[in-house]
This record gives sequence, C-alpha cells and structure tokens, in this order.
Amino acid sequence: QVTRIRCIFVSPSCISTGAINNWEKCNGHPPARIIIYRDGVGDGQLKMVMDYEVPQLLSVLDECSGGPKMTLIIVKKKCLPRFFVESNGGLRNPPVGTVIDTEATQPSWYDFFLISQLARQGTVNPTYYNVVYDDNKLSPDHMQRFTFKMCHLYYNWPGLIRVPAPCQYANKLTFLVSQSIHREPSLELANKLFYL
Repeated sequence: QVTRIRCIFVSPSCISTGAINNWEKCNGHPPARIIIYRDGVGDGQLKMVMDYEVPQLLSVLDECSGGPKMTLIIVKKKCLPRFFVESNGGLRNPPVGTVIDTEATQPSWYDFFLISQLARQGTVNPTYYNVVYDDNKLSPDHMQRFTFKMCHLYYNWPGLIRVPAPCQYANKLTFLVSQSIHREPSLELANKLFYL
C-alpha cells in the first residue's frame, strides 16, 4: 500500500503561495500540514517571530487551498548546557537520540534539547528546539521523534547531522548564493538540490 505524503518540511523563507501551489501540482493534492524549522533566532527575537513572522506565514497559508496547518519550531545550535550520563562511576556523553524536556527547559514553553550526533571526543553539544506555534497539535513525543528523524535526511552525509535537514539545506543554499553566485538562482533550478 502506498502512503501519500501530505506534509511539507521547509524553512520559513520557502513558504509562498507559489511554492505550495507547485507542491499541489506535483502531488495532486494540497498539503495538510506544514512543519517549519526556523534557524538563527536568539531569545531576544522570539517576540518578533511571534508578532510578525507567524501572522505573515498564516496569511500565506490562508490564501492556499485546503488551508494547511502549520507548526513553527525555532532551532538553536549554539546552546550552553551540556548533559552527561553516569556510567561505571564516571560520566560520559548521552546516547544519540537523547531528549531532555524537563528540568533544563522553560516550564512555560514547549521546548526540548535533542542530542542527534555522536561525539567521539569531548562533550556532545545538544541542539535546542522551541515550538513557538503548533496548529498541528502534535504531542511532544511525536514532535521529538519526528525532529530526530529529520536529522537523518540530509543527502550529503550518510549519518546523522546536528540539525533537521531543512535547516541544513537552507544554510547550504544561502552560503552558496552569498559566497559564489551573488544573485538569485535561476527559477529552472528551483526544484533541484543544485546547491549540494
């Protein structure tokens, strides 16, 4: 049995009525859910994201057929906390896939830390996720598992990466455009992963 994909995973700059209409054209139906991983937001910018970016994204989705539901997750790679597990009377890095969603997180936020990479030397650096908008009503367990699985989907690397694949793709594209191309890429390449 073939399962139809009814979900898009993107970075916020990719959300437009044209992109959603193109997705619908390729798949034959509109997306039911859109999950956005937003990188590069500091704690001081969370209010700006909630006050400006979320309403803009929702207005774009209102214009689309089917009115897909949206989840917006802030991703922070640089975070200070480090976590350890006791092992044979000493401390070691937690296993890959470890989620910390109590004690070290904000009680009033929907947030968690995820360790998605293996550190062979030194201490592992967790990635911090803050779900600032969730119209999809995913449970924390589903959101955490889903995010961990998205760290497996980067085509340039056979193993796990530190952030979900859409964040890594967006970083690669912006780096290529800013350092090499110096102009907007051709629209003919829009559906290709040419920047890898």
